Amino acid sequence: MVMICARRSGRHDVSDDALTRFLALRTVSPRRVVGLISGTSADGIDVALVELEGAGETTRARMLDFRTRPYDPDLRARVLALKDARADELLRCHVQLGEAFAQAALEMIEAARRNGLFVHLIGSHGQTARHHPRADDPSGRAATLQIGEPAIIAERTGLPVVADFRPRDIAAGGEGAPLVPLVDWLLFRRAGSTRACLNMGGISNVTVVTERVDAVRAFDLGPANMPLDLVVQHWTRGAETFDRDGRSALTGRVDQGLVGELLRHPYFELPPPKSTGREAFGDIFVQPLLARYVGREADLLATLTRFVAASVAGGIRRWVREPVAEVLVSGGGARNPTLMTELGAALAPVPVRSLAEVGLDPDAKEAVAFAVLANETLFGRAGNVPGATGAAGPRILGKIVL
Repeated sequence: MVMICARRSGRHDVSDDALTRFLALRTVSPRRVVGLISGTSADGIDVALVELEGAGETTRARMLDFRTRPYDPDLRARVLALKDARADELLRCHVQLGEAFAQAALEMIEAARRNGLFVHLIGSHGQTARHHPRADDPSGRAATLQIGEPAIIAERTGLPVVADFRPRDIAAGGEGAPLVPLVDWLLFRRAGSTRACLNMGGISNVTVVTERVDAVRAFDLGPANMPLDLVVQHWTRGAETFDRDGRSALTGRVDQGLVGELLRHPYFELPPPKSTGREAFGDIFVQPLLARYVGREADLLATLTRFVAASVAGGIRRWVREPVAEVLVSGGGARNPTLMTELGAALAPVPVRSLAEVGLDPDAKEAVAFAVLANETLFGRAGNVPGATGAAGPRILGKIVL
């Protein structure tokens, strides 16, 4: 089910004309779609311009441009505090983030226009404010909230927007995440082998990409950059937001005892489908460790880097049944050589490669994914993979603002 919110003129309802124009985009080839997302690290808004042909199994995607629009420091601080925000603050951030996402989209649209390209559609994941997995609820039902009002994006850009992708999957009994698995299958499947598409953002998640979409599975493995970033921000008093190139971790000594302790976190015992976020591996996870490692932050970074790699490798070995031919890494973790070295050692002899080696900027994959998912919604096709989210079946995702 797709919710349609149409703009109105001063004298008549334009919804019929707007819907006709929206559906007519199916006949446009290629279509250029802007994908927008801000992840759990809340560094800013990732924006991808994607050229698309076809839909479903015939999808062909080519990224034309990618950029990240950083949040200003005040807005980023407010986003990071959303886990404790009252309703009025959530409301204000919802509107302010809508304006920020609209501006990010406009900058990409203008850059495309200067190159003689017209943009047809926008897909926006927004910013996750809260996400509660099924395991956290007594009724066994997930709940999620993504903010960044899509009506503002549509109003400022004049383009149709597909947004709020997760709730439809949750309504069907799923986790609402991860949603990238269908895109992993559409873009990275390879005949005769199984690939693990590993995304290392704030949280690590994996898609097991097989030849058949009904055999695709995906789940959140646990933390990735989130605890590392929080340690760096505390250590530098906000002067740095992440461990650039893993250099600080490289200077520390790994506390293998702590690695073993952290690997006993109950999340790792949950069977897929499962999802997690800042509520489990944000401040509540890191603050006690900072208190234990005062003056030894480099050692803590080295230890957490080893722990992240070990939890990823352990999750893949425990929960992925198929022999994996290779692991393709995307997200900020792919740009951390220390983490990539730890991953390579933990997953050996399975090859570990950056997504860049197969032709896509590893930072851009999730923004590209929401452009592709918007395209699937345009064609009335399901955007979830039930084997990944636990939903009762395939569902068309998103709400459309015209």
